[in-house]
Amino acid sequence: MDSILIDNLSALPSAAESFIKKMNGYSVFAFYGEMGAGKTTFIKEVCQQLGVDENITSPSFALVNEYISSNGESIYHFDCYRLKGVEEAIDIGAEEYFYSGNLCFIEWPERIEDLLPPETIEVHITVDNNRRTITLH
Repeated sequence: MDSILIDNLSALPSAAESFIKKMNGYSVFAFYGEMGAGKTTFIKEVCQQLGVDENITSPSFALVNEYISSNGESIYHFDCYRLKGVEEAIDIGAEEYFYSGNLCFIEWPERIEDLLPPETIEVHITVDNNRRTITLH
């Protein structure tokens, strides 16, 4: 279990760099945290550190956004908050994304946990007095 501490927004780039170093070849990351914990903000910074030049936004309504990294690989960013169940995730082809080998960052994974590959890395973001702790399981 690895942890990364973010004291303020200026620490976000170095926290994202640390996270990328800890990814260790895994491709599916499930981000857990309460509303407002900073899941989207952190994923946005990780994508920027991976060389995504396009505008990175929450896929709240699209459910999944695709970004292209500086090495030309796709990165998929999911927001499962609005999903009512696993069936909806199946309908959008979530399993194909998860098993594609491309990076997948999933917000609100608790809604689709039964679909997540066994090697999914859990990323918990906790907030304490405006400090964020990112913990990888």
